[in-house]
Amino acid sequence: MAEYSLDGRVVIVTGAGRGLGRAMTEALTEAGANVIAAAHISDDFPDLEASCDGYPGRVHCLPADIRQAEDCDRIVAAAHDTFGGLHGLVNNAGLTFTYIWPDGYRRPEWIENKRFPRFYEVNDEKIQNVIDTNFVGADRLARRVAPLMVEQGWGRIVNVTTMYPTMTRPGSSPYGPSKAALECATEIWHKDLEGTGVTVNILNPGAGAATPGMAEEMKQMSREAKTPILIEPVLYKAPIVWLMSDATDGISGMRYDAKPWDASKPAAQEGERIGAKAGVLLYAMPDC
Repeated sequence: MAEYSLDGRVVIVTGAGRGLGRAMTEALTEAGANVIAAAHISDDFPDLEASCDGYPGRVHCLPADIRQAEDCDRIVAAAHDTFGGLHGLVNNAGLTFTYIWPDGYRRPEWIENKRFPRFYEVNDEKIQNVIDTNFVGADRLARRVAPLMVEQGWGRIVNVTTMYPTMTRPGSSPYGPSKAALECATEIWHKDLEGTGVTVNILNPGAGAATPGMAEEMKQMSREAKTPILIEPVLYKAPIVWLMSDATDGISGMRYDAKPWDASKPAAQEGERIGAKAGVLLYAMPDC
């Protein structure tokens, strides 16, 4: 049983079909929330629905491409049309290394020589698609849901970003810059929504990859580096329920890492232990 009840809450989760999105959708439904599960890859929906089978009627799967403005409109409309309201948004959908260079992890010589594609070897289409998915789409959805949440005096926006070392690793452009943009936006949105009852926070893996398509390749890199790289999506369950609950009223502009989160302990205690200010990487920079 979830530590907090989300009965009556309606939450949008993007990239909900697999990995982190599926785990968070499962956790939210288990806690009583109704979820609009939006994903570009609708082939994953049967597995998602099966994993939430114990909570009939709480998940509405919606094929959508958040790179398209009209699809963002459809996602928000579906929350009201299907469940009669909207209380939370999880900006989880993203394109990562497996899209930027899909055969990269499958080339042993790239791993051995640490020869990853340089930023100038990524074509225009991939650059645009990554930025549009990881930042522009998240921004579009946030701009659509924020006025609705402000009007009702309560809401939750959770952005999935990544660690600063991942943002800046070789071969990470434009993935890293797109996540850095979302990190910075989180801090701005939090300030713009201060005092409205709407909170904006970050939940990220916390050192490690969690994209299903990267699993085997990252396991190989993990073995060679003799350090764990992957994290289990299940680690997202406890923190996302806490972040979407009344227990986090007034907690905003923070970032939380899933990897060190101990689900056996009270979520509020773990949140206090792990939380750091969003955009903290910017505060370390000298004044210009």
